[in-house]
Amino acid sequence: MTSPLPGAPWLARQGQDLVLDGCSLADLGQRFGTPLYVYSRRAMQAALSAYQRALSGRPHLVCYAMKANSALAVLQTFAQAGCGFDIVSAGELERVIAAGGDPAKTVFSGVGKRRADMHRALEAGVLCFNVESEAELDVLSEVAVAASRTARVSLRVNPDVDAGTHPYISTGLKGNKFGIAHESAVAAYRHAASLPGLEVTGIDFHIGSQITQVAPYLDALDRMLDLVEAVEAHGIRVHHLDLGGGLGITYTDESPPGADELVSRLIERIDARGHGHRTLMFEPGRSLVGNAGVLVTEVLYLKPGEVKNFCIVDAAMNDLVRPAMYEAWMAIEPCRQRTEPTLRWDVVGPVCESGDWLGRDRDLAVQPGDRLAVLSAGAYGMVMASNYNSRPRAAEVMVDNGQATLIREREDVRSLFAGEHLLPPKSPRSP
Repeated sequence: MTSPLPGAPWLARQGQDLVLDGCSLADLGQRFGTPLYVYSRRAMQAALSAYQRALSGRPHLVCYAMKANSALAVLQTFAQAGCGFDIVSAGELERVIAAGGDPAKTVFSGVGKRRADMHRALEAGVLCFNVESEAELDVLSEVAVAASRTARVSLRVNPDVDAGTHPYISTGLKGNKFGIAHESAVAAYRHAASLPGLEVTGIDFHIGSQITQVAPYLDALDRMLDLVEAVEAHGIRVHHLDLGGGLGITYTDESPPGADELVSRLIERIDARGHGHRTLMFEPGRSLVGNAGVLVTEVLYLKPGEVKNFCIVDAAMNDLVRPAMYEAWMAIEPCRQRTEPTLRWDVVGPVCESGDWLGRDRDLAVQPGDRLAVLSAGAYGMVMASNYNSRPRAAEVMVDNGQATLIREREDVRSLFAGEHLLPPKSPRSP
């Protein structure tokens, strides 16, 4: 079997078994139950090392974009490897702190920061706010002054570059909600520099997710460096360049560049244009965790039909929404192979929606009770899970060189309504 982790041996067949970093996925499904997310710690560390190697020898910070997977054990893994974090909510900040991460190596992104979120981030001492509008600058200034603190800011600029990705995960075009328009950026920087309580420290761009070519990054970088030169011509110093994230992974036949190749190409352009003295920051998410995880699910029923054959499993769109939301193709493999011929199946879940599917037209030899693995599920899987149809969310397990650790317990049904309240009983009416 070809590994879905390009260049890494973490997922492979050993006999009939599909094994992730020394652990049989069929056995893990039996031990911990299903649906079950399983992640390889060593695969995450290997993906991070590609960024770190390319950035070695120059001031830099890799900030893991934790919206991709915010499990505490995942955050702990990256914190121990020297990472900072890219957060988009106060809740994510609290997760960073709970996992042992350093707020002083954390950047706060997002278009809709609330005053309370800003105050908490200032109190915790985050490295920088990636600001996305002039209105946000004004509010952040007010919050910082009231708290007697200084908010370091980097403006996220929208370079109007097409990343060639799904429209739902494109973030760098004029029609997207993110960032400050390129043509308005110099004025925004001058405004930021004039406000009390703010200190301009950098510039940021992020053009999308699941990007598989270097060219869009280079186009955005050139536009950003032009802007840095224009901003500094007004006497405003730009200390760091935040080049965002968005590097794609292989789900089927995509061939994205390696992280080291992407970073090296960007550094080459930065140095050629005379900006090599600046601190470089990256915010990778999917490329660090996507291929490090799988979703294990059990086959409940087989339902052959005249038009479609349905393989009904116990995982659903509430566990993994990417196929339903983006029509995303994700490989599905039996955790333990059978020798009989395959049939073509739509792999679907029990949720009461026709959009509840994990894979269409998959050739599988499968029987009820078998377990299947949905591959490349380490990013935007569990973090987007819900309790639709009052379904408890899955358990999560981390594997590391043959050792498996439960990192999140399966939700209990009673926990789903633990915070809810019935209406008080009606008082009897007076005669």
